Amino acid sequence: MDYSQFLMMPQEIGLLATFLLVFLYDTFMPAKCQKGLPLFTAAAFALYTAFSFIPCCTGIAFAGMFEQSQATWAMKGILNIGTFLVILQAVKWTNSDFVSVRRGEFYELIMLTLFGMFLMVSARNFLLFYIGLETASLPLAALAAFEKNHYESREAAAKYIFTAIFSSAIMLLGVSFVYGLSGSLNFATIGEVLVSKQSALLIVAVAFVIAGVGFKLSLVPFHNWTADVYQGAPTAVTSYLSVISKGAAAFAFLVILTQVFGAVYADVWKWMLYAVIVLTITIGNLFAVRQRNLKRFLAFSSISQAGYIMLGVIAANTLGMASMMYYVVVYIFSNLAAFGVIAAIERKTGKVTTDDYNGLFKTNPWLSFTMMVAMFSLAGIPPFAGFFSKFFVFAGALHGADVAIYVLVLIALINTIISLYYYLLVVKAMFIRQDECAIPTFKSHWTEKAGMIICVMGIVLLGIASCVYTSLVDFASASDALFQLIR
Repeated sequence: MDYSQFLMMPQEIGLLATFLLVFLYDTFMPAKCQKGLPLFTAAAFALYTAFSFIPCCTGIAFAGMFEQSQATWAMKGILNIGTFLVILQAVKWTNSDFVSVRRGEFYELIMLTLFGMFLMVSARNFLLFYIGLETASLPLAALAAFEKNHYESREAAAKYIFTAIFSSAIMLLGVSFVYGLSGSLNFATIGEVLVSKQSALLIVAVAFVIAGVGFKLSLVPFHNWTADVYQGAPTAVTSYLSVISKGAAAFAFLVILTQVFGAVYADVWKWMLYAVIVLTITIGNLFAVRQRNLKRFLAFSSISQAGYIMLGVIAANTLGMASMMYYVVVYIFSNLAAFGVIAAIERKTGKVTTDDYNGLFKTNPWLSFTMMVAMFSLAGIPPFAGFFSKFFVFAGALHGADVAIYVLVLIALINTIISLYYYLLVVKAMFIRQDECAIPTFKSHWTEKAGMIICVMGIVLLGIASCVYTSLVDFASASDALFQLIR
């Protein structure tokens, strides 16, 4: 075995090294030092995140099973930023009396799931992809049940794990059909074989693979678990579920559909994805309007946002890939800003409904401002980054598109107007509605403030710094070979 191939995995190796440092601290440090574990983890992960942006070798490793490209390198860096923010915002929560006895397990499980997502992003073989998928999914069930003495947390974990099992089984059935047709699990080999072996069985295989990965992305009709799991899981876990797993799954989904099933883009999966996107954006928006619990509200919001992310996938070009990656990084900052506010208020008061936020601006102006910026960005209001992320994903989808894609983008634009209504309901509650029993003034922990400040800065600066998007376009252009079967 040529061990030099591991040089193409600096981000994975760095993550495992960080994991080992946290594990050793958690295992061997004396009890009086255990309270410093969250800050130690945040500092170690911040250093690792900075290291992960150092350019590395690109190419194929392990007999074509693993690929490191500029696009995968950038995507992993984006996921690292989001994970760091989740870890930072969870410092106070993990040091609480109820969670402190298991604080080490929280960080170790987070990094274990992230490692699985890295494998999904770089996988070019269904075997490695499935290993990554399960490595990412199973620890998330343990994280959802982290507050095991709460009925809602146990219920969330049960729903997540059972849905994950069924979705994995469906995807494996689809992969078995693909293997029967092609005789291989390698993405590139399958793509070449399927050019001349198109059949009804292939259509079923594509549908099953879309269903399996659609679960990770909360695409309709594979979304039913999302609201209950988001509501029942601890808020720190919910924030991680809502952004990091979606980003990794979206990128892996793009690679599978273009490299494996690119030959049947126009005839098969373009139309499947078309219907899924319309349903996902529309149903997510309509159900979000009805929610009063903010965690369920953001759950249906995330379902709708997943539909917008899929516009970058259905574009099936380098601009679509770049716009999808840009959308994910903006979504990370926007959603984590909102969840940072929710977590701070829930930890202090236990309140999580929209009505509880009436008059919040008078008592906690900083939290109100952060939530307002997050809502404006998620709604796509200029000049915040969310506006540009939607603009770029629409532009990517329309690049060289046919009439059907134009109609799809029009439907997405109409749904953006609907989303303005429910996002502004939260802003209205904080700034316009009054309540004599408003949430009292309190001070957030400094790590929570730091996380929210970074998110707000990200939302504002990403709307100004065009260099971020142009860099992602350059990275995506280097992976142009992914789309050769479609051309």
